[in-house]
Order: sequence, then C-alpha cells, then structure tokens
Amino acid sequence: MSANPDRRSALARLPILLCLFLLIAVGVVAVGAIASSRAGGGSTSPEDGAKTIAEGANIGRQSRILSQRVEDNAFHRKIAPWVTENTANGQQAEFFVVLADQADLSGAAVLASKAEKGRYVYDALWNRSQTTQGSILRWLRERGIEHRSFYIVNAILVKGSREIAEALAARPDVARVEGNPVIHNVLPQPDVVVEAPPQRRQPATVEPGIQYTHAPDVWALGFRGQGITVAGADTGQRWTHNALKPHYRGWDGQNADHNYNWHDSIHDSPGNPCGNDSPFPCDDNGHGTHTIGSAIGDDGMGNQIGMAPGAKWIGCRNMDQGTGTPARYIECMEWFLAPYPIGGGQGDPLKAPDITNNSWGCPPSEGCSPDTLQAAIEAQAAAGIMTVVRADSSGPACSTMENPPSIYAASYTVGALVTGSDNIASFSSRGPVIVDGSNRIKPDITAPGTTIRSSYNGSDSDYAILSGTSMATPHIAGAMALLWCARPELRHNISGSQTVLNEAAFFLAYKQCGTPGPPNNVTGWGRVDIAAAVPTPASTCPPGTQREIPLSANFDGVTP
Repeated sequence: MSANPDRRSALARLPILLCLFLLIAVGVVAVGAIASSRAGGGSTSPEDGAKTIAEGANIGRQSRILSQRVEDNAFHRKIAPWVTENTANGQQAEFFVVLADQADLSGAAVLASKAEKGRYVYDALWNRSQTTQGSILRWLRERGIEHRSFYIVNAILVKGSREIAEALAARPDVARVEGNPVIHNVLPQPDVVVEAPPQRRQPATVEPGIQYTHAPDVWALGFRGQGITVAGADTGQRWTHNALKPHYRGWDGQNADHNYNWHDSIHDSPGNPCGNDSPFPCDDNGHGTHTIGSAIGDDGMGNQIGMAPGAKWIGCRNMDQGTGTPARYIECMEWFLAPYPIGGGQGDPLKAPDITNNSWGCPPSEGCSPDTLQAAIEAQAAAGIMTVVRADSSGPACSTMENPPSIYAASYTVGALVTGSDNIASFSSRGPVIVDGSNRIKPDITAPGTTIRSSYNGSDSDYAILSGTSMATPHIAGAMALLWCARPELRHNISGSQTVLNEAAFFLAYKQCGTPGPPNNVTGWGRVDIAAAVPTPASTCPPGTQREIPLSANFDGVTP
C-alpha cells in the first residue's frame, strides 16, 4: 500500500486511546469526589449520599456519550466522502465494503514460474475471501440488499443507503467503505481515418512509432513476441479486424473460441452498440481496437502497426464508450488473474495473460478512492503479470500524475513522446506523485504517443490516427512481449524486466519537476529502445518469419 501500514494503524487507534484516557480521568475524578465527601464529613446525610450517587451516574452517562461519539467518529472516518455525499437525503449508491483482512501474497515472490505464481496468488486471494466474507454476505442476503463479491480485492460491492453503509462501516472486520463512481475517461478522437487499400502494400510499411523504438531490429533476429499473450483492458476490441484476427488467442485459423479469451464487464448499459455481456469481443468506441493494434497488430499485407506481431492477445471491456467504474476495472483485473468461460465458471490462472495494457484512469476528482484499485494491481504483479499503465494526460505542469492506477509503484507507467523526436508531449503528465504522499518518480518510461496510426473499429480494414498517453502505452506492452520472447529468463520477473528495459532506454535529461535523473519526473528512464535490451540473438524463443524491414523513415514530429 502507498501509506505506511504501521503508521496508519497507529493513527486509527489514536481516538480509542484518547477515549480510554478520558474515561480513566473521569473515573478518577468521580472516585476522588466521593472519597473526598466521605473523608470530609465523616458521615453523610441521606440527601448527600443521593446527591453523590446522582453525580456519579451523570458522570457515567457523560462518559458513555463521549465514548459513543468517539466510536461514531471512528466508523464515519471509514466511509469515503463520495459515499456520504451520494447517500444523502435517502439516496442509494454503489460502494465497496473493503475488509480489513487482506491476503498476504509475499510468498509468491520466491516462486519461479508464472504457473506457480499465478496459482499461489489465486488460491491465497480466493481462500481469504471465502473465509472472511461469509458473515457480511449473510447479513446482506437476509435484508435483500444487492451485492457482488470480489476476491482480487477482498471486498463486496453493495448498493444501498447511508444507513447500510454506516452499519457495515461499524463492523470491526470492515476497513473502509469506498465509492463506485462513474468515471468519464476523455478518450482521444481520430485525427484521420484511413481505409487500407485491399491490395498488398509493397514494400511493407512499419509505422514511425514502431520504427523509433527499434522493434524491427529485434524482429530481424527472429523475436516477434511468440509465446507471449498481451491483454487489453479497454473499450473492447474488434476481433475480426484484419490486423487483429490472426493474433487473437481465440482464433485457430478456422474457428473462434471466446472462452477464456474475452470478458465483458458491461452489464447494464441500455443502448450500447455492443449490448450488455457481449459473448464475443466487441468495441463500442474504437479506442481498444487502436491500443491492442499498437501492441500486436499486423495484417500481413503491409500494415505493420504493432510492436510484437508474433504475440497473441485477449481482451476485457472495462469501459462503456469511455465510461468506467472501479467495479468494472476490478472485474477485468480479476478475470485477467484467472480467466473463466463466457457466462462465468471456474477461473483458471494458467490461462492468465503475460502482460496487460491499461489505457484508462480512475480520478479521485470524480470520486475514485486512491486505495480501491491498488490491491488488484499488486495482485497481478505478484502473479507475474506485467501491468503496463498510461500516464495521465494532464501535463505539462509538475505533479499532474494524480490518478490511479498510474500513481502506483506496482504499475509500469508510460509517458508520451512526440513521435519521431525526443520531446515530451505537452499533454503527458509529470511527477512526482504527491497525492499519496509518496513523492514517487513517475512516469517510469516513455514511448511515441502522437499521430499513432493503428487499427480502428469502423470496419475490418479501418485505421485511425490518434494521439495520447493511451497510444504510448501499448508500445511498452509490446516491447515487454519482445523482451520476454528474446530473453525467457526474464519472463514474469516484474522488477527485473522493468530494470532491463529502463536501463536500455535512451535517457532524456529534463530538469523540470525535480532531479534530471535518471530517472526523472518528465520522461522517467527515457525513450524505450527495445533493441538495446536484446543485445544477442541467443534465445530459446522460436524464430518467427523474418521480413526485409526498411529501417529508415521520415518523421513529422507534431507537438499536440
């Protein structure tokens, strides 16, 4: 967690300790008064005795009132302001009841393989939720209160009134009651939409952003991301797109199987173009089709739009045309940890992706509590899943990195460069992170993020040009797929892999926002250079089909 747990625990006990001291003091005064009365008069009249008893009773009542007020304040502090505001005047709202007892995942660190890590984390989280949520779930069922249980964060999503929130917050096994606000992600809009010509392009065209990361140099060694699965948490994906379909894990060349390869967390959106609970990958905006294309896309006919065209992809829709909620975000992260079939069923951590691309945010300014998503991000890391996250898009000022999940230490946060240059994009948020008191340096690394051409959802041959930190992020997700393909000894070693990619980056010194680094609070460790992270061709990764790649390109850097 971002705050020191011992300090937070001590602060939480402070009101209780003060209450005890006050009660002791009141008791001492009461006993002293009675003793003084007896000592001074030798004997007392019945009237004096009655008066003393009444005074003692009054002091006791005041002590109980004080104690109750302290207890009331203690549990009210558990309730997030958003919940208090949105349950005023008899309103009902959705909120998370976060249990105090969270699973210890530290044992996963000593396990070598992703299979071992994933199973350990899944079992630990699932078992903890099963042994601790029972009494709260019974209480909710008995009262007919709408709810849903989660295990990746030991929490229960509840729809209820202020009284229900207060009753749950008063329980000693509840740590926090946090809101489930609607989050309006401002998604980049297309600059240009281009239909790809039906005939094969000659020669093959590698997008400028891909060129600038030196990914083609790694392809030339035979490493194209084979054996790695990248997951997209976004507005969905148009799985039939020519640049995506051959790389979808649910497509075998003849038949589609969406079980374990797709999940939809949109359950109640009237009029959504994809409907609710779509049984196949569907994109209600285009943003998700674009981002996953930059990670793995290639139509085999010249549209080389992705960093790791040998990798596979799976997807989860966590936004309703750009609108998210913490519950939708957590649902997708829980599914990534242990994917399950369409319609539900037993999760299988062996089918978890290797890398997740997250081009979305959860601003506290819209009611997202800073801690709500942190446990889910940390659980993915413990399971050996690389969580790649966009930086916020609130630059150029310092300390504009304010929104989960970009602020977390467990997130690999990506800033945006003007494509073809080493200039930071004006919209790319800077660190340090101060909203949680950590003063953490962010972003971690940067990648091309302006005028990025990738797949779009208008048709199976639709392409669009977008700019944003959302566009930079899949370049890093794809770079990590190339790294893990070329250097399998690094697979699922989260910190070790980040260190290799960071130290291979082309450092960009910026004095703005603190130390020039490396790293610094503008570009992190610098511009990704995946070829520098793959120094030799020695690898057990099977070589892919090699192509003659043109390594020169003209770049038109545009500052947004």
